[in-house]
Amino acid sequence: MFAGLAIEEALRRARFGGLNMVCIREIQKTLDQSVKKLLEQKIAEYKVGSAFVVQDAKIKTPGGGQIIFQGMQNHTAESIKSLEDYDIAWVEEGQSLSLRSLDLLRPTIRKDNSELWFSWNPYSKDDPVDKFLRGNPPPGAVVVKANWEDNPWFPQVLRTELEYDRRRDMDKYLHVWGGAYQQNSQARVFKNWRVEEFESPANGIYRFGADWGFSKDPTVLIRARLDGHILYIDYEAYMVECEIDQTPDLFDTVPDSRRWPIRADNARPETISYMKRHGYPKIMKAAKGKGSVEDGIEFLKMFDIVVHPRCVHTKLELENYSFKVDPLTNEVTPILADKDNHVIDSLRYACEAVRKAQIDIPGQWKSGLSPEVLDEVIGYVWIFALLIPELMKGALNALM
Repeated sequence: MFAGLAIEEALRRARFGGLNMVCIREIQKTLDQSVKKLLEQKIAEYKVGSAFVVQDAKIKTPGGGQIIFQGMQNHTAESIKSLEDYDIAWVEEGQSLSLRSLDLLRPTIRKDNSELWFSWNPYSKDDPVDKFLRGNPPPGAVVVKANWEDNPWFPQVLRTELEYDRRRDMDKYLHVWGGAYQQNSQARVFKNWRVEEFESPANGIYRFGADWGFSKDPTVLIRARLDGHILYIDYEAYMVECEIDQTPDLFDTVPDSRRWPIRADNARPETISYMKRHGYPKIMKAAKGKGSVEDGIEFLKMFDIVVHPRCVHTKLELENYSFKVDPLTNEVTPILADKDNHVIDSLRYACEAVRKAQIDIPGQWKSGLSPEVLDEVIGYVWIFALLIPELMKGALNALM
């Protein structure tokens, strides 16, 4: 977008001494790392090549101006003063700009009617450019989020890439194509899910799970259905600061919730009792205990999870539910973070009975044992099998 706008600005300012513009990156060792080629393409596309002079290191603009290309890392407080007379500074790959560079650049581009342009794909909310323009924007700032959906000429080849990422790696899809912050993919618990439209059969077997809100936490009801190795989630109810007398009406927003058993967080027996008295006789306490969270999460990870687009909070929690990260080493720990988990907890409760029934999931070995215990048992079986011949040989020798 800025490349085309730069060429238009250069043509507009031809009668006023020409446009002086600097295109900046944090690190730029060669012009191959700059936007120079992109600007040249726009000049050719607009058929205005006769108005510009493209040189090796710069582009001369009509009216006596120029467009240059520099890396901020090479500048000092003294050298940056050479840019004071420039009309526009365009910072490309703004997410990589350091705070030092931003602090040098801002007071330098100060000519009357001068502008700072930033284009970037968000990486972290702690990046200086994000804090500057999305945290608390300065007066006069115009911040526009533009994605592929805003491009009416979005090509099919890129749409194919987008759909591939959406199916295979939701974190990558959200970051590359949706403008979301980069997630620590190693810390993310669930990678086995996608968002997809689907129809729910009228004769399906549905499983319901509920989590109760405390203070600012939400009250949640989830409806799910198992079909082979696929776990479908088609409805959710979600409300923060839900009063107990509002809960039946909230749950009624999920179809058939009064007809099916609901397994709910057992930390609020009074709420379960209230719901039983108000039209939910099949609601029951979920079993909780040591290891129930970890076991339930591992069970959910055995399935391909498909989320209906209307279940927006389910999608958000699957995106954000993660293991804790060591703040000193940035290494992922095996400890589950106790946040972004209210829908996840409800989903665990919904599938609790199935997990305890030790069902045989396609592609999985049927067993109620944890992988660690199972490995140990298998080890003992093999040792015993190897000892049997020796034991039989010893018994025969004793008889003879």
